[in-house]
Amino acid sequence: MRAMAIEHVPESSQFRVTLFVGPQPVEGRPFATSCVFNVKKRSWKGGVQVAVVVTQSQIDQLSTDVDFPNWLALALVDLTDEDCRSHQERARELFIQAVCRCRLDLALQSGIAQENQCLADDTGIPEIRDAVMKRTNFITSYVASELDLVLKDVTAP
Repeated sequence: MRAMAIEHVPESSQFRVTLFVGPQPVEGRPFATSCVFNVKKRSWKGGVQVAVVVTQSQIDQLSTDVDFPNWLALALVDLTDEDCRSHQERARELFIQAVCRCRLDLALQSGIAQENQCLADDTGIPEIRDAVMKRTNFITSYVASELDLVLKDVTAP
């Protein structure tokens, strides 16, 4: 088995970003989820919290776009049924976190104000899809790393 190379989140030299909480349901919106990140820009005296909201349909579409279900099935093939089920649920949460992080990175590239804020689920949809497609390796690396998976090289004979 070959260990997978982990792609780290491209960290802007201006910002330090950490996941605070999530994914969690959005109150009053049964099909929406959010992740909250602490964001600190080097020139700011303090950090801010940025909530990133995504809908279940967006997550489902992005998951399909990057073929995440197939990747996950291959990644979990050697696990017991019980371990596989628990890893699948956790992988879904990690996928949402990674998608939200991609979305946050787009906002950081555009510039954000030093105030707590929410990135709504109805803005920048094509840009988010493009960012997620370009960062598929980041997403799968993040999920694999958090689940402590050692992946087989599926291209090897």
